[in-house]
Amino acid sequence: MVNDLSYGTRDKRGNWRPDAPIGLSPLSTGALKKLPGFVAGYLIGWNTLYMGIALAYWAWVLPETEVMASLEWGWTLRLLALNIAGAALFFGAFELRLYRQRAQERRFKYNGTFPAEKPSDVFWFRSQAWDNALRSLFVTVPIGTAIMVLVMWLMASGAVPTSDFASNPVWVIALVLFAPILHEGYFFFVHRAIHWEPLYKRVHSVHHNSINPSPWASLSMHPVESTLYYGALVLQLALFSNPFVVLWLFVLATFGAIVGHIGFDRLELGQERSVTSHAYAHYLHHKYFEVNYCDDGVLPWDQWFGTWHDGTKEADERMKARFRAKREARAQRTGGSAK
Repeated sequence: MVNDLSYGTRDKRGNWRPDAPIGLSPLSTGALKKLPGFVAGYLIGWNTLYMGIALAYWAWVLPETEVMASLEWGWTLRLLALNIAGAALFFGAFELRLYRQRAQERRFKYNGTFPAEKPSDVFWFRSQAWDNALRSLFVTVPIGTAIMVLVMWLMASGAVPTSDFASNPVWVIALVLFAPILHEGYFFFVHRAIHWEPLYKRVHSVHHNSINPSPWASLSMHPVESTLYYGALVLQLALFSNPFVVLWLFVLATFGAIVGHIGFDRLELGQERSVTSHAYAHYLHHKYFEVNYCDDGVLPWDQWFGTWHDGTKEADERMKARFRAKREARAQRTGGSAK
């Protein structure tokens, strides 16, 4: 059995935190000696899994270009059904193992409680799992599918110019390699926008109801947020892109959301091995709300905009100082108290 206390500490409430701070990419820190390892981690790991899903979709799920050139119910509804089934199997497998079977018990779990232990009226049926699963599968996935269908149809019908691998291999490869970075940057700015108070109250608060997220929380969103979330696919219409790149971005947005919501710092592989989940940065966002809008990606968006939290106590103090300054500025504007 892997000892999680070899990697972190647990407080009196049972909440676990890693000893090591969350590291930024060598591109942002200048530690170029670490660049080869970072590139290897970028290409191998979660992105390998997502690329495998994208290739499987390309081979067995996505219709031929000639079929997508006509916007018809047949292939669109089939694609929707397969997307819902794929998401159900993917997120459901993590939820089952970690939150139903509790295969790791509470080892490496950031929040010492499981969502099922605290029913709440903010969720449908007072169940976070049911609420999040239904919103993910029957709100966000259908909206994402509709956006993908629209973009694929515009490309396949010739309504917008595209690039294919045979005639422009360098551009297509570049789009594939940089798609995760595009997704990160797009997500950061959209995410910051929906934290604007009017949008947060009416839209983004649905997602943040899951303060203690589990895999089903990954795509649990208000319909407006779901629409904005998949907007990176629409950007491909202006980039002379390729249908595979659109599919790749859809997979990154859909299945890639698992990383920040898995709730465990490491995933155990047998009795002696475990691998990092890279989930802590986004867990801190759910815990503190106004930090880590883009997690620990390739480019340090949060560091550039002053919202980075690396999980240390020093970062806690910087965050508290920023919150105090924000309250004081608001009090000066309104003439109220900064408390």
